[in-house]
Amino acid sequence: MQRAWLSFVLLAACGSSDGPSKAPAPQAEPPAEAEAPAARVAEAAPPIARDAKATVGQAAPDFTLRDLEGTPHELSQYRGKTVVLEWFNPLCPFVKYAHTEGPLQSMAKTKVEGGIVWLAINSGAPGKQGHGAEVNREGASGYGMTHPILLDETGEVGRAYGAEKTPHMYVIDPEGKLLYRGAIDNAPFGEVDGGGAYVDYVEAALEALAAGKTIEPAETPSYGCTVKYAAG
Repeated sequence: MQRAWLSFVLLAACGSSDGPSKAPAPQAEPPAEAEAPAARVAEAAPPIARDAKATVGQAAPDFTLRDLEGTPHELSQYRGKTVVLEWFNPLCPFVKYAHTEGPLQSMAKTKVEGGIVWLAINSGAPGKQGHGAEVNREGASGYGMTHPILLDETGEVGRAYGAEKTPHMYVIDPEGKLLYRGAIDNAPFGEVDGGGAYVDYVEAALEALAAGKTIEPAETPSYGCTVKYAAG
């Protein structure tokens, strides 16, 4: 009963995908006028192909998105390297836990130092929870993140990849093939769902890839807050 109540509270804190969230935030989001430059930057980025859909075992759809400083990142520019995509919302309680107490505390930094490319993507639309360059800068600073956060305000990239939750994780091999999609691990807020052994799915996928082994499982159900897409 206590666990069910806690889950309800945490999910409520994630906010609705249909409107602005009332979840507690580290700092109030700035007014829309302050975010206008970031919005224009995001709109200037070339869109993903309309018919592109990410499928495990096939080439990951290419895309170009800009980071919080306006620098474009094209997925294909990282060909030859393993890439991890992390769907991100700085105000999501699941994201906060993962970055402050859970597996994402130091994973990205460690992997990047080892030659892996790690990109966070925020597909939240204007007016939604976690949207805006300044809010994401504050989140990155608070979580000690050093990898880029890319803005996908139209949600085109998130929808093409089937990103449903924050965080939702993807592993792409050096040839550009999507090899893993799903949850970070099997332990929301540090508690293994249903009991049993703890599994860090992303860590296991990266280790298998480095060893030339098949990634199993290649896809798992994601958990977290819903991605705050624009309506429609």
